[in-house]
Amino acid sequence: MIRSNLIIAASIAAICSVAHAATAEPASMLAASNPFAKVSPLQYGYPQFDKIQDADYAPAFAEGMRQQAAEIEKIADNKAPATFDNTIVAMEKSGRLLARVSSVFGNLSGANTNDTFKALERELSPKFAAHGDAIRLNPKLYARIKSLYDRRDTLGLDAESKYLLERYHTDFVRAGARLSAADKDKLKAMNAQLAKLQTTFAQNVLEEANASALILDRRAELAGMSDQAIDAAAKVAAARGLEGKFAIPVVNTTGQANLAVLTDRSVRERLMAASLARGSHGGKYDNRAVVLELTKLRAEKAALLGYPSFAAYALEDQTARTPAAVNELLSAFARPAVANARKEGAEIQQVIDQEKGGFQLAAHDWAFYSDKVRAARFNFDQNQLKPYFELNSVLVNGVFFAANQVYGLTFKERKDLPVYHPDVRTFDVFDADGKQLAIFIADFYARGNKRGGAWMNAYVSQSSLLGTHPVVANHLNIPKPADGEPTLLTYDETRTLFHEFGHALHGMFSNVKYPRFSGTSVPRDFVEFPSQVNEMWSTEPKVLANYAKHYQTGAPMPQELLDKVLASKKFNEGFRTTEYLAAAMLDQKWHQLGVAQIPTDVLGFEAASLKAAGVDYAPVPPRYRTTYFSHVFAGGYSAGYYGYLWAERLDAETVLWFNENGGMLRKNGDYFRKMLLSKGGTMDAMQMFRAFRGHDPQVEPLLERRGLTEK
Repeated sequence: MIRSNLIIAASIAAICSVAHAATAEPASMLAASNPFAKVSPLQYGYPQFDKIQDADYAPAFAEGMRQQAAEIEKIADNKAPATFDNTIVAMEKSGRLLARVSSVFGNLSGANTNDTFKALERELSPKFAAHGDAIRLNPKLYARIKSLYDRRDTLGLDAESKYLLERYHTDFVRAGARLSAADKDKLKAMNAQLAKLQTTFAQNVLEEANASALILDRRAELAGMSDQAIDAAAKVAAARGLEGKFAIPVVNTTGQANLAVLTDRSVRERLMAASLARGSHGGKYDNRAVVLELTKLRAEKAALLGYPSFAAYALEDQTARTPAAVNELLSAFARPAVANARKEGAEIQQVIDQEKGGFQLAAHDWAFYSDKVRAARFNFDQNQLKPYFELNSVLVNGVFFAANQVYGLTFKERKDLPVYHPDVRTFDVFDADGKQLAIFIADFYARGNKRGGAWMNAYVSQSSLLGTHPVVANHLNIPKPADGEPTLLTYDETRTLFHEFGHALHGMFSNVKYPRFSGTSVPRDFVEFPSQVNEMWSTEPKVLANYAKHYQTGAPMPQELLDKVLASKKFNEGFRTTEYLAAAMLDQKWHQLGVAQIPTDVLGFEAASLKAAGVDYAPVPPRYRTTYFSHVFAGGYSAGYYGYLWAERLDAETVLWFNENGGMLRKNGDYFRKMLLSKGGTMDAMQMFRAFRGHDPQVEPLLERRGLTEK
């Protein structure tokens, strides 16, 4: 997943360049002692985490917005006729101080937040909305852009520059530049309120995740969990002032990892209930009213801009283009996915009946009993894999090894750079020619002040215009073991490590001129494509043999076990696809509503929507329910959660291409890098894919991969 540098700054992403150029900056009113006052002296502008204090952010934001506003005013008021350089390039160079502080604050607000960050997020969200609107709703600035756009074929621009001009014009039009003055005022008010609501939603989700741990009185209730995990639960409870008790924190998704091991069904039921109830059971973290207000405001904003729904507005600028195209894709998967899930559920019910369980399969039973089905069918369970998936080996001998084999990259860990938390690691990344390409930051362990999930972001993005090089980070939420214990990953965590590094490669391989196009600056339904491709190397035999070694003995994973892992890759795909589709369809149902269609009952609308979409199979609830669906109600995936499946269609085609051309070969990696990973957003994404693959993507390879082809 890609995380925007700032949830609250999403509205200015297109006009606030992540810049660390050595060129002169505007005169600053910021104290010279503030670490953001100048470009970091560390290599590649790497942030001075050891010098940054919480008190540094607010004045840097204030001065950053002031500087960029002055820069934009100067561009808009320029008496000279508009040229590409004095308008578009000047805008690309603007806002460097704001970009520096935004990148650090935005990243740490997800990875290492605190009360000061949360308060500043609430304060800044409407200010950022207003700042972005002041730029993109500036009539004199838009007039200059439009005058260039109307003459774009006569300006002698190279392809990247021409596309940049076209993108700026599109960005401004979609932001409301053509609206009347009165409608612009309405839009500004909407954007400010939307920014506040999105921040409220995100903070409610994080606060309730921390508050909604399942509290247990007796150690026996945690039967099935390892002794180390039970001891950790005791420590979590003690930290909450509950000495002698045990606490199982709730993670961001509906499913909870401990549901696969807890033997006490009543405890599993309580854990699942706690997860499902988040944001919808009253109290200060209830998100139902926030959802309704957000949905209504988004629909009103879309209507003001001339669209029937927010989804129609959002999707116009994605590769899918229309809600109809998204609905068609999701519907194509719904029937076979749910049919497979029901078959899987029937197999689980057989196990329950054989054990004389005396109950019908429920959502809190699925993970526990599906592992039994897996064990019976393939004669192994997930716990057999973990000793072979030690974190450092997976990273160095797996993820980094694959990047070396496919792209020629090498890595060297360094200890001299400051970090914001002791668990964070940093690496220099060298290209095949030995020249340094980037700095990579690895932040893999879960923390109470870290949001859930896994994501990549950039502290510095590549741009030849600004002379900047990538500083990119990957974040996961792997439970940290007790001191002295190894970090052993599940298969899903291993795959996620490869996935997120695919995003990192997209950022590191960027070879563009303009910061607007750097790295992962592509449509949301395209951005997951390179990361999903990188997952293929997690089970590549050559790579597996290099990293899947027993953490104690160093013995390689037995071929028999490896064969079972590969044979079981389609196992439980009905469940996995159905839970994803349910969430993606909820996203579309909410955002395809018109202004007059907004419901009053969040949970009632959710239930009706799942039923209408044909994905209301109770044992498989949505991966995210509405009230804790941060991707779409707080992040950048509004009306865009379908993008994972959309991108996976491209991924499945690309895996076929690699296999057709010899698999893990440098020539294949170099071609993929040249045609896709290096280009960022410099051209239409689907044109880019067609130039690489030679034809439009088909859905059949993905249906086959997920085991959803009808026999």
